[in-house]
Amino acid sequence: MSESSSDSLDGVSVGVFVAPEGTEEVEFTRSKEAVSEAGADVDVLGIEEGEARTVNDDLEWSESYAVDRTFAAASADDYDALVVPGGTVGADKLRADDDAVSLLREHLADDGPVGVICHGPWTLVEADAVDGRTLTSFHSLETDLRNAGGEWVDEAVVVDDGVITSRNPDDLPVFCETLVEEFADA
Repeated sequence: MSESSSDSLDGVSVGVFVAPEGTEEVEFTRSKEAVSEAGADVDVLGIEEGEARTVNDDLEWSESYAVDRTFAAASADDYDALVVPGGTVGADKLRADDDAVSLLREHLADDGPVGVICHGPWTLVEADAVDGRTLTSFHSLETDLRNAGGEWVDEAVVVDDGVITSRNPDDLPVFCETLVEEFADA
């Protein structure tokens, strides 16, 4: 990130989603760091209070991170932008949580930007936010996104009407750069 972008998100509030367990660590930490380093005020949002345990490559337990606020205690008005990392198990838990899905749906209804990577787009499906959009994701979600009315493409990052999507951890450099660029307009 260039030095000139180090304050590009001053005054921007970002909520970063995390599941109680199973969120892909690098997708969570790298996106959180990117917006924090750009000057955003960041809250880690979770299903429950306490610590959330992440994974590496979906199968290996990794570090735990503190949840700043639960989805139930958060409001779409509290955040200028949201980030939903992947991880198969974590994304599945997030899409099954009514409060997480409601927060995402309300944020998008208010035209708030959202960054979603890997398996994270499952939450977009649950929030009824896919129909008519062009998106990318981990390749195994292609059918899910198409069945929800979206156009799936195999690109490193896609921006469609405030929704930024990316395929996997290999795309994190361009995903994080795009988050900062798009969130600066929030």
